[in-house]
Amino acid sequence: MKKVTIQDIADELGVSRNTVSKAINNTEGLAEATRERILQKAVEMGYKQFSYVGLQKNVLVRETQNIKEIALLLGDNIAPSHFASLLLDKLKPELLQMGYSLVTHRVERENLLCRTLPFSFIPEQASAIICIEMFDRSYDEMLCGLGLPLLFVDGPHKRDGIDLAADQLYMDNTTAITRFVNDMLIRGKRKIGFIGDYEHCQSFYERYTAFRCAMLMANVPVDDRFCIKTNDRERLEEVLSALPDLPEVFICANDFAADDAIYILKKLGKSIPGDVLFCGFDDSPNSRIMTPSLTTVHIHTQIMAISAMHLLLTRINEPGLDFRIMHTETELIYRDSTRL
Repeated sequence: MKKVTIQDIADELGVSRNTVSKAINNTEGLAEATRERILQKAVEMGYKQFSYVGLQKNVLVRETQNIKEIALLLGDNIAPSHFASLLLDKLKPELLQMGYSLVTHRVERENLLCRTLPFSFIPEQASAIICIEMFDRSYDEMLCGLGLPLLFVDGPHKRDGIDLAADQLYMDNTTAITRFVNDMLIRGKRKIGFIGDYEHCQSFYERYTAFRCAMLMANVPVDDRFCIKTNDRERLEEVLSALPDLPEVFICANDFAADDAIYILKKLGKSIPGDVLFCGFDDSPNSRIMTPSLTTVHIHTQIMAISAMHLLLTRINEPGLDFRIMHTETELIYRDSTRL
């Protein structure tokens, strides 16, 4: 059998040889999710020069320190500016103080298609599971059947009214959007649209329904031409380019969608906020430095981290509790993109 090399692993994952080397040698400066993904692939490919010893060493260290494992399942790469990255930065030390380590396992596309667990995840070693960016309902239902304490931070949309048998944590996606719509209506803005695939996840769905409900309660019709259901930048440019006119205001499912839309409209010769006002969601670092600075909704990641820890630990200690759904406070922040 051909000996598996670092280059083989790099080619399989589409990353550099140096990145694989850093993961194998436990070098600092590499994202934990990337490290776990590389180690998992190395084990799968039979790179036995390190994998068996490395995995055994990790287990031994956890046992020696009496640290219990909480498995973090990631459904997608999380950018440093993503609210979940900030949440995890705050959650990890809090859990460690309580005697739990957060061990990352990347759920690949193949895992989703075949309904299999990541190779690196051993359910018998985990005290609980926390899921982030896990929006495949069938896969999530499979996880619910494992019998482990389980927490979803956001999750698949519930447009069909079907819920998951697990605890769930969300930011408040309704109050700030409702206030923003009413503020715009008070200012005489009646043509308001929405950008983002509201079936991507429950948070996007709640933001969209908050917008629609606020308009409905004010007896102001929504022009569906201005509700653009996509998270794809190319598709968004296609739709925006084809619109004969624009709404007065766009609400976006998150700051990334707002950034894309503003960039596209500037390419089309439009002025922001001169031709259309914008509101995002997340209060990402880029929202403060982009031109114009973006009106958005701030997520308090510290309280989300504390809430996540509370939900996890109480579920571990009292597995018979009814399932809980928690929303944490958010805050509307006005900036230049709405020209107040």
